[in-house]
Amino acid sequence: MKFTKLLHQLGSYLISFLLGTLLCFSGFHCLPSYAESFAETSLNNQENAPNSFNLAKVLVAEDRDSFVSTAVARTGPAVVRIDTETVISRNIDPFFRDFFGEQFRPPIPQERKIAGQGSGFIIDRNGIILTNAHVVDKADKVTVTLKDGRTFNGQVRGTDEVTDLAVVKISPQEAKLPVASLGDSSNLKVGDWAIAVGNPVGLDNTVTLGIISTIGRPAAKAGIPDKRLDFIQTDAAINPGNSGGPLLNSRGEVIGINTAIRADAMGIGFAIPINKAKALQNTLVSGKKVPHPYIGVQMVNITPELAKENNSNFNSPIYIPEVEGVLVIHVVPDTPAAKAGLRRGDVIVGVDDKPVTDGSELQSIVDSSGLNAYLKFRLYRSNRIINITVKTAQLRGTP
Repeated sequence: MKFTKLLHQLGSYLISFLLGTLLCFSGFHCLPSYAESFAETSLNNQENAPNSFNLAKVLVAEDRDSFVSTAVARTGPAVVRIDTETVISRNIDPFFRDFFGEQFRPPIPQERKIAGQGSGFIIDRNGIILTNAHVVDKADKVTVTLKDGRTFNGQVRGTDEVTDLAVVKISPQEAKLPVASLGDSSNLKVGDWAIAVGNPVGLDNTVTLGIISTIGRPAAKAGIPDKRLDFIQTDAAINPGNSGGPLLNSRGEVIGINTAIRADAMGIGFAIPINKAKALQNTLVSGKKVPHPYIGVQMVNITPELAKENNSNFNSPIYIPEVEGVLVIHVVPDTPAAKAGLRRGDVIVGVDDKPVTDGSELQSIVDSSGLNAYLKFRLYRSNRIINITVKTAQLRGTP
């Protein structure tokens, strides 16, 4: 009996071993084509179960291009490197000439060349390139290099320092040029994907990925007070050399132009909305001056609480009306505001019958008014309400 029982156990072990071996090897010999169809079949069968872990879906997705590579493939060829050369002249002190005579030859060269580099992207098959004004500003020579290695001499057609936009023209002749697809920056949402493409720190064809952190960030609040526009803020890495390159959405459309980084912050960069560039493109291509209306005041937001705190201080130099509005802290001499009679300490509460409680609102109204427009300001001066008409003018120092 014991011998018979032992034979039965041994037979059971052998059968289990053979079955396990067959199952194991049958799994290893599954053909790749069969495995792929199995994965896709499993994927189709589980479309209605989004919360379940789908190994087949993962396997199929790994074999496909990511949305980033697809987006970059769409617009990347249109991204260019812009190299600039600026000649700086050295002025020789007249004392040396007077002392040594005309034979004086200074040991230091009277001119030196400064090289710069940035990015841009082609928006027209005729060779129109968008970039930043600070990339090509005052450049004596501009060289444009395409991703495929072709090189062209560039001509700066127009620049605007206030929006940091510029247009460069190259002459492709018979050569075909890749063109970037422009998107619509008015449709952006916080959290959307953002892909920065350019040539940072001399490293050509570099791509970084992030999201849209904020939209409509005023330049003043972004720490860039010399610009007058609302930025797209992103955490996609933007480094020196990225300037002028495109910021793409997940579909590879240009939604912004990379322009600035904050030296005091990590992972924060800013881009000019592409719709702003679209609006100014024709003006820059034609070389005309971009209109920038201004009135000539420096201002801060004020609330009744802040005003009351100021007025309760016996050492305060001015009395501030205890209302909500925009406090004028300085009036620039010989400007529209000065000519109209605006004063330091005035609190602006409305323009053209529209209430104003924020300096950005006031700036937007002035920007959209156009040149030589008459704006009716309603303001508090001490405890009196007065109305003043201000005529806008072109911002000084703009090209």
